[in-house]
Amino acid sequence: DIIELGMPFSDPMADGPAIQAGSIRALKGGMTSRRLLQMVAEFRKTDRETPIILMGYYNPIYIYGVDKFLEDALKAGVDGLIIVDLPPEEDNELAIPAKAARMGCIHLATPTTDPARLTTILKNASGFLYYVSIAGTTGTQEPDLESVRTAIAMIRGQTDLPVAVGFGIKTPENARAFADFSDAVVVGSAIVNIIADNIDQEGLANPALEARVLDFVKMLKAGVRNAKRSKGEE
Repeated sequence: DIIELGMPFSDPMADGPAIQAGSIRALKGGMTSRRLLQMVAEFRKTDRETPIILMGYYNPIYIYGVDKFLEDALKAGVDGLIIVDLPPEEDNELAIPAKAARMGCIHLATPTTDPARLTTILKNASGFLYYVSIAGTTGTQEPDLESVRTAIAMIRGQTDLPVAVGFGIKTPENARAFADFSDAVVVGSAIVNIIADNIDQEGLANPALEARVLDFVKMLKAGVRNAKRSKGEE
């Protein structure tokens, strides 16, 4: 299991309405990059094993200072970064310093990525490759199973990195279907929607929120494990 924490940003251009709204709520609630790292550090007091990935945009890291951010993130217990608006041509900005600091920097491939472009994407990628299953923003469309299967096969021909599939996976059934041929599935918007449905206008959670999120995650996990078990991977 991996926990992906979103880094709230005022212009989350790769995200759909659910995560955009979640970012706005977080920023209004006073969330900052430093507070996010404090959350990770607090989590690490009781869990040193579960990998934590931060996903977001480069601007907050640039403002923080790349070297200082990497230092503080490692100290807090962050394992990797997914920065969606930094193409591989800008690897000198973050991916290469992150690699030197032993921080994973996960790169993304999309339905429009051809083999030549994939070679460039993979050059400084680490941790795993994140395959964006739709040509659009998070949580807004249903990915086509067979198209994604074909793309993953092409990717596996060029790298030994694990491949995770995300964007548009909303249900345990989706998770099981895509886990059948990928190494991991990423679910974000569906969880954020559960949170949105269980908070009041002030952003305060109702008593059922935690249980509803955990129950949903357990169902997602069961779907993935069933897919792996059917392939003899468990």
